[in-house]
Amino acid sequence: MASIQEPPSVKTTIPYVGHLFGIMQSKFNYFAELSHKNPYEIFTVNMPGQKMYIVASPKLIQAIEKHPKTLAYLPIEAKFVGRVCGISTAAQNIIEKNSNGEEDLGMLHDVHAAIRAPLAPGAELDSMNRIMIQNIATSLNGLIPSGESRIHIKLVEWLRHCVTIATTNSVYGPPNPFKDREIADAFWEFERNIFSLVMGVLPSITARSGIAARAKVSKAFEQYFKDGSHTQGSILVSDKYKAALSNGVSIEDWAPYEVGSALAILVNTTPTVFWMIFLVFSDPELLADLRTEIESVMTTSTENGIVRNLDITQLKQNCPLLSSTLQEVLRYRSVAASIRQVMEDTVLNDTWLLKKDSILQMPSRIIHTTKAIWGDDVEEFNARRFLKEYVPKNVKKPSATAFRAFGGGTTLCPGRHFATTEVLAIATMFIMRYNIAPLTGKWSLPTVDSTNMTSAIMTPDNDVEVEVSLRKGYEEGEWAFGLKDSEKVFAMDAEDEGN
Repeated sequence: MASIQEPPSVKTTIPYVGHLFGIMQSKFNYFAELSHKNPYEIFTVNMPGQKMYIVASPKLIQAIEKHPKTLAYLPIEAKFVGRVCGISTAAQNIIEKNSNGEEDLGMLHDVHAAIRAPLAPGAELDSMNRIMIQNIATSLNGLIPSGESRIHIKLVEWLRHCVTIATTNSVYGPPNPFKDREIADAFWEFERNIFSLVMGVLPSITARSGIAARAKVSKAFEQYFKDGSHTQGSILVSDKYKAALSNGVSIEDWAPYEVGSALAILVNTTPTVFWMIFLVFSDPELLADLRTEIESVMTTSTENGIVRNLDITQLKQNCPLLSSTLQEVLRYRSVAASIRQVMEDTVLNDTWLLKKDSILQMPSRIIHTTKAIWGDDVEEFNARRFLKEYVPKNVKKPSATAFRAFGGGTTLCPGRHFATTEVLAIATMFIMRYNIAPLTGKWSLPTVDSTNMTSAIMTPDNDVEVEVSLRKGYEEGEWAFGLKDSEKVFAMDAEDEGN
C-alpha cells in the first residue's frame, strides 16, 4: 500500500512570494506552465497566507467530486459573494450560515436549487430560450441597414450588446433593468473590476470605479424588486428572490447579490461567441462544411415570399460538426477553474493527504493543454476533435471527463444548456446569413493577456473590426428562427450523457 502524504510542493526561485509573481506575470497560464514542467497528478503551491493544491489529472478530479462535503464549493462562494457584491454584514452572516449544510441547508442551498430547476432541460428553459433567440434574431435583422449590403462593426462590442440584451430580456422580462444602456455599461464597468474586488486589497482604491458602477446597477435592481417587476421575469429570477426573502435577506441586500448573479449569465457568453465566429470565419474549409451541414436541417418556404427556417433544437441534435466546433472552442479557449475548500483533512485515493483549510484548484487550462490527453496538436484548434469518428494521433481518444469547460460534479455549470443554445444560435445566424472579413485583410489571433483571472473564457485584448456583408444568394427573403420543445438533453458535457 502506498504511503499517504501531502502532494509534492513546487518551489520557486523567489521564496514565499514567487508563485504570486508568477501568477501576476503568466495569469491564467501559470498553473498550466507549472504543471507541464512538474508532471504530477496533484501538487502543492504555497501562497502568502494560503496553501493551495493544484490538480492535473482527470481521474483525480473524479475522486475529488466524490467528496462534496469535505471538499466543498459553497463556503468559497459565500466568501466570494461578500467581496464581490458588497452586501451588509447581516446578509453575509445569513449567506455563510450552514453554507456547507453543517446543521441544516442554508440560504445558498436554497438559491442553488432555485437556479438548477428552471435551467434544466424542460418547458421553463425552453421559454427562456425562445425569448433569447427572438431577441438575437431581432438584433441580426437590424445589423445591416435597409437598402445596404454591408456594414463595418467592432465584433466584440456588437456581440456584447447583443448578448446582454438577449440574455437579460429572457431572464428579467419586459422591465429588464439592462434595457437602460447606462445600467448595462455600468455592469460591464463593474465586471472589469472583479479581480480587484475578489483580491480584497484596498478595493475602495483599486476598484473605485467598479464599486460605483455596482452601486448604480444595484439601485436599478432594488427598484426592480420593490416594484414587483420580477413577477414579469423568468421563474429563475422570481424563485431566487423568494429563496432569499425566505431566509431573511432584505431587498436592499438581494439587489447587489443579483448584480453578482448577472456575472454568471453574461460574462463568458460574449467571448465564447466571439471565438466561435472568429475561428470559423478564419477557416474557409470549416465555414463551407458547416454551411453544408446546417443547410441540411434548414427548411425554406415560398408561399408568402422566401422564408428560411432554422430550428435550434434540430441544430443541436443533428449537426455534429457544429457541436464539435463549439466544444473545441471551449477546450481551446477555456480558462475556467473549479475550486474547493478543504473542510477537514481528507485522503484521496489512499495516497494524497489534503490538509484542512487549504484550497483545491482544478484548472481546465491544465487538462485542456496536456499532450498526453489530447495529442501533439493540443495547442492547435481542431474543429473535428470531438466528432465520434475522430481518431487522435499518438494518444488514446480522451475520456469525456477530460472536457472541463463547464466544471463538474456538484458544481457542474447549471446554465450550460442556456449558454450553448445562445452561442449556437448567434454563431449559426452569422454563418448562414453573412460573410465576415477583418478590415485589416487578415484574421490575426488576438492576444488575451488582459483576461480576468475570474473569467472562464479568454477575452481578446483588443476588438476586431470587421466588414459584415450579405451572403451571395441569400440577399432576399426572411429568416425565421425557432426552438422546438427539448425532448432530450443536449450532451455538451460528459455528465449530460445518457440523460
